[in-house]
Amino acid sequence: VVLPGGFSYGDYLRCGSMASKSKIMRSVINFAKGGGKVLGICNGFQILCESGLLPGALLHNNSHKFICKNVHLSTQTTNSLLTNKLSEKQKILIPIAHGEGRYHADSETLKMLNENDQVLFRYCDRDGNITNEANPNGAIENIAGVCNKGRNVFGMMPHPERASDEELSNTDGRTLFESVLTAAEVA
Repeated sequence: VVLPGGFSYGDYLRCGSMASKSKIMRSVINFAKGGGKVLGICNGFQILCESGLLPGALLHNNSHKFICKNVHLSTQTTNSLLTNKLSEKQKILIPIAHGEGRYHADSETLKMLNENDQVLFRYCDRDGNITNEANPNGAIENIAGVCNKGRNVFGMMPHPERASDEELSNTDGRTLFESVLTAAEVA
């Protein structure tokens, strides 16, 4: 199941909160709890956090402005359905487009995410350095994407689908989808 970006319910309240209560989400939650694979991109990531399928929350960007630009990400793990074809610390260029994309979690959750290898991506500079300056929205620990402990639910703020074709002048996002396809072929 893929929950794409798209400003569900107009994002008039906390992003993803209304969508997380929609009828279809009961089925998505049951699917995920049964081991089904779920990916949330941008607004989909917000919905997954709001529904409790992923830890943490997405807050207003620290600039309180909508941000739409290409950003660099550093792959933090290859131990996921989404990143198995990438190398650890591989740098990719992926677009973002959000006003509430600042990932936040308490210190206990951050410790768990780091210890369990659940951080998928961190914002970095063009050389792969994870710095405050490379963080476009103020995300804690520069986190751009995470997975659940069961490694079957994945969320990320950047849009790999917008970087998956030569016609888009960027194919860095294609590898994420190829990772998913490779894992599906093995299963």
